[in-house]
Amino acid sequence: MHRLHLLRHAKSSWDDGLDDRERKLDKRGRDEAGRVGADLPGAIGSVDLVLCSPARRTRETARLVLAGFDPAPRIVFEDLLYLAGARALFDRLRQLGEGDGSVMVIGHNPGLHELAVALADPESADYAALAKGKFPTSVRASLAIAGTWSALAAGGNKLTGYVTAKSLKG
Repeated sequence: MHRLHLLRHAKSSWDDGLDDRERKLDKRGRDEAGRVGADLPGAIGSVDLVLCSPARRTRETARLVLAGFDPAPRIVFEDLLYLAGARALFDRLRQLGEGDGSVMVIGHNPGLHELAVALADPESADYAALAKGKFPTSVRASLAIAGTWSALAAGGNKLTGYVTAKSLKG
């Protein structure tokens, strides 16, 4: 069984004049990412591979949320993940090697949210919270993928976690 963790980047600034790819995390985003990072190793265990959008806000999120992993997961920054839609993300995940048992994708909305909803089994405990239309910054959706990566399909994958930064405050 494979594990897939979809993580939206932390809150970023909207400074005028910056190219979208160069937007950095704001203070709230850095705080959120730190909170998520403190929880992550204990919540999900080890991660073999992180696929990350090359945008500045996703790179900064990756640095903060992965700081507590020992050993550190392998990180690959891929241009195709920048603002990727669900179909492109599906296609990329189907290319993963079977040796990568636990994979995290750090990226953007709406693609990550659409992918999470498409993959998750509607009978999963947190499915209603996931599907209601919100996928805020720093949210994590984790899924148990029963088949091979190459056979990844919509539905039927147990949603094992849906965690927002806000839920980690207490």
